[in-house]
Amino acid sequence: MTQRVVLALICAVAVSAVYGIQPVLELAGRDLGLGGGSLGWLVAAGQLGYLAGLLLLVPLGDRVDRRRLITLHLLLTAAGAALVAVAPGGGLAIAGLALVGLFAVVVQITVAYAADVAPPGERGRTIGVVTSGVVAGILGVRVVAGALGEFASWRVVYLVIAGLCVVLAFTAHRTLAADVRRPRTRRRPDRLLLRRGLVAFFLFASFGTLWSGLALPLGDAPWHLGTTEIGWFGLAGLAGALGASRAGRWADRGLAVPVTRWSLALLTASWLLIGQATSSLWLLIAGIVVLDFAVQTVHVSSQHLLTTAHPDRSSSVIGTYMAFYSLGSALGAVTTTWAYSAAGWPAVCLLGAGYAALGLVVAAR
Repeated sequence: MTQRVVLALICAVAVSAVYGIQPVLELAGRDLGLGGGSLGWLVAAGQLGYLAGLLLLVPLGDRVDRRRLITLHLLLTAAGAALVAVAPGGGLAIAGLALVGLFAVVVQITVAYAADVAPPGERGRTIGVVTSGVVAGILGVRVVAGALGEFASWRVVYLVIAGLCVVLAFTAHRTLAADVRRPRTRRRPDRLLLRRGLVAFFLFASFGTLWSGLALPLGDAPWHLGTTEIGWFGLAGLAGALGASRAGRWADRGLAVPVTRWSLALLTASWLLIGQATSSLWLLIAGIVVLDFAVQTVHVSSQHLLTTAHPDRSSSVIGTYMAFYSLGSALGAVTTTWAYSAAGWPAVCLLGAGYAALGLVVAAR
């Protein structure tokens, strides 16, 4: 198994620990005795833990051997997942999910590590492959967890994740190359990081608008789809995201800036197809593929530019960049339910397209 594949698998499994609760949220809530008003804490706990990890733990990657850090964080993520799986009540489950989120930031440490150990001419390609693991985890877990939750138990989802984290921790310890440290330079105001952070904020607000709200029109008339059927739409997003692995090679050729701009234009246009969700599932699927292709392309391009510009502090830079990502995703999730309740799916699509257009404005400047 190549080092690049190991890094992609680490990202996929770690991020799935944060998002795995979403497809089985109602099942977990009933089992844990949580009412409808408390269910949101099962999702929020992992997201808040993740944000804390971005600020507190990811910068350690610039000072500590990242191979050891990756191994330790995977084991601690496994401990959190195991706690969720055996939790007798909502309090312990929420605590376990917060622990999972805190140490699942191993994803960002892994991306920074991959960028640093890759040959300069293959940095973009490596980031593209590894980041594809992140998207595979976010979207793939919707399909797998939905099926496991329906045919086995929601707790099995987190038992499987815990086991995979342990296996990958030992695999990482045995197979990853040594992590060579570089002298750190004095930090300075960083316009590139601010610009790319703002692009990420609007990019993932648009992404979050789709994936936090997609179940609303699909579960309503005329489709009335169940949670397992809705979960299968994650495969459309996965196809689009994996298709964007080419973005890393474009970035290696110095095309990251123009690729970012046309991808954001494509993202904005994808909402025209997604807006047809109430009349055509095929047009919706096409829109999902285009949206995830565009999001992944911009994301890879941004990380390539940032790690190339800051090789001495790539972990800190990626952590800060991903904080914008988290805030944008949260904004998309919150405003989607408001827009849908106010004016239905057309309002959600207008919102998602608006976020994408704002990202394009920032990138164009």
